[in-house]
Amino acid sequence: MPDHAPEGRHRKYADLIERCRNLPPIAMAVAHPCDELSLRASIEAAEEGLVRPVLVAPRRRLEALAAEHDLSLGDVEVVDAPHSHGAAALAVGLVRSGKAEALMKGSLHTDELLHEVTQAERGLRTGRRISQVFIMDVPNYHKALFVTDCAVNIFPTLDDKVDICQNAIDLAHDLGIALPKVAILSAIETVTSKIPSTVEAAALCKMAERGQIRGALLDGPLAMDNAIDAEAARAKGIVSTVAGDADILVAPDLEAGNMVAKLLSFLANAEAAGIVLGARVPIVLTSRADSVRTRLASCAVAVLMVHARASRKA
Repeated sequence: MPDHAPEGRHRKYADLIERCRNLPPIAMAVAHPCDELSLRASIEAAEEGLVRPVLVAPRRRLEALAAEHDLSLGDVEVVDAPHSHGAAALAVGLVRSGKAEALMKGSLHTDELLHEVTQAERGLRTGRRISQVFIMDVPNYHKALFVTDCAVNIFPTLDDKVDICQNAIDLAHDLGIALPKVAILSAIETVTSKIPSTVEAAALCKMAERGQIRGALLDGPLAMDNAIDAEAARAKGIVSTVAGDADILVAPDLEAGNMVAKLLSFLANAEAAGIVLGARVPIVLTSRADSVRTRLASCAVAVLMVHARASRKA
């Protein structure tokens, strides 16, 4: 995402990273960090004390890249891989063997990495549907804003959306939000069979009432303005604890979610830390347009998730 925001505008990301200062770094397998940004982010995340990266990529290519951009690999562990496909498989294998607590996408395609993650026998699947969340630092919004799903589930079914909601809610809990407010987005705030996403939004809210979705307040359907602007909600007579104060925006499909996230990024100077949920471990999903700061924030999210899960188990 754009790296042109004035200094100090993205305090939400700085706060995320600051919360990791007193936590031990986690072991993170980085699949094919073979461009400057992904390699630099891996090294800087180690320098910040967030992660102990294990770089899975062709060793000679990494060394040449580091030399070209005056980056020091130092004592960073490197696992030699023949190509990007092999790097994805080896990185997933490191997680399965317990040698890594999280996974990070480097410069390979998202599909390559998720193909290995979703393999039935050698992947990282759980009983939960895999989904993606952007944790967005929007300068003119009063808190971090989660947008889901913008990268994995193209046309999610109602059952898929249950997992998409629960994944995002569990992430919010891991980041210290005890009762997140979830806005189920559509084009309008009334229920009509002419717009199926409004019917699904109403169903998700009823499912939350019946305990099929846990740990959050849900409301929907809500149009985007009603979800994030209290005045817009009041103007339409919407009485809701979620409207105007949403923590999580659940998009009706990938196209809508992707557009929301990119509009916020490119027109509102927001930054978007990406994470994939529903697998055995958090998966940091970066974009080629991400700044180093955004990549560090994504790593910080993974660190907080790993430690929150460990604390619950303990």
